[in-house]
Amino acid sequence: MAASKGALDGLFVLDLSRILAGPTCTQLLGDLGATVIKVENPRTGGDDTRGWGPHYATDADGRKTDLSAYFMAANRNKHSIAVDIATPEGQATLRHLAARADVVIENFKPDGLVKYGLDHASLLKAHPGLVYCSISGFGQTGPNRSQPGYDLMAQGFGGIMSITGDPAGAPTKVGVGIADVMCGMYATIGILAALRHRDATGEGQHIDLALVDASMAWLVNEGVNTLISGQDPVRRGNAHPNIVPYDAFATADGHILLAVGNDAQFARFCDALGLDDVAADPRFTTNLDRIENRDALMPLISPAMAALPKEDLLAKLQAVNVPCGPIHRIHEALSSAQAQARGAVVELAQPAPDAPLLRLLGNPLKFSATPVRYDRAPPRFGQDTDDVLETWGPKSDAADG
Repeated sequence: MAASKGALDGLFVLDLSRILAGPTCTQLLGDLGATVIKVENPRTGGDDTRGWGPHYATDADGRKTDLSAYFMAANRNKHSIAVDIATPEGQATLRHLAARADVVIENFKPDGLVKYGLDHASLLKAHPGLVYCSISGFGQTGPNRSQPGYDLMAQGFGGIMSITGDPAGAPTKVGVGIADVMCGMYATIGILAALRHRDATGEGQHIDLALVDASMAWLVNEGVNTLISGQDPVRRGNAHPNIVPYDAFATADGHILLAVGNDAQFARFCDALGLDDVAADPRFTTNLDRIENRDALMPLISPAMAALPKEDLLAKLQAVNVPCGPIHRIHEALSSAQAQARGAVVELAQPAPDAPLLRLLGNPLKFSATPVRYDRAPPRFGQDTDDVLETWGPKSDAADG
């Protein structure tokens, strides 16, 4: 049986982005079958994240390559070409590739590509059906438009840091670049929506997406809590503002997570741990009661959990369908039976013979007809320049002639 084509087979993406938000988006598009041409600067050695160690893939001789773990996390299923955008020749090459592209994505500062003739206004004028996505820290408009965009700054400006971390400690960023990653997700959605519009009308468009805008959009319930109440939420560590008990709890030999989502679950939780007095206490009958009396409830339930080993406590609660779970370290999560069953880790071969396999995080999407593809390992810097320019660049036109 012939291999299934990806859902985006035939889509051509010119990727002028770097770091994480844009590459997250284009990796997703590549996983779904799009051809992604990643443009890297020969004067700097390519995408900044190639130098963001300390962990790197090695070649067949055990030598460190330019494939940092950080770079590999967002750059599989792409062709890397080395093109100097600051030169007339480089600009001509990229304009030629843009003429063949369905999508151009970039994360330069606003107006940063105008001097090269590669900005959205110039390319959309020349190619009205193009979908052009610009990612920046604060967007193409507004008083902060010229400020650079980094994940840390977006997390701080957007509000998520103010509610993350220990209540008695400092505001804390999320442990990964979540502002970048979520911005890349929004970019993917926006591009797919714009492509549907293009396919229906022939009309391309410019997508203006900001890390900070995306970060405020995914404040979800806490954002709306603030809008409705007029009050800023406080840091609660692992606790939930709208559900009690919902937190990490100490056991005799570690911690577990407990997420009691309704009153029936709370009754079963109390019964399982022999907390009859707590279940009968009118201060804790409903979730709203428990929210209002959170500080009184915690000292009554915490000792009962702390007295049991975590595996015993998890088994006892799972037996009565009370939502709970372990707190895995990353290696535990990725080596779990569930992760293995769901393809959370994939292995890709490097182009060089005998080089070690690359272990990467899998795409979570499961399609019944157009499965995710893992056709290309993250590329070495500029490895595809000649092939891409021969196939799609100015050289291809000369060959055709």
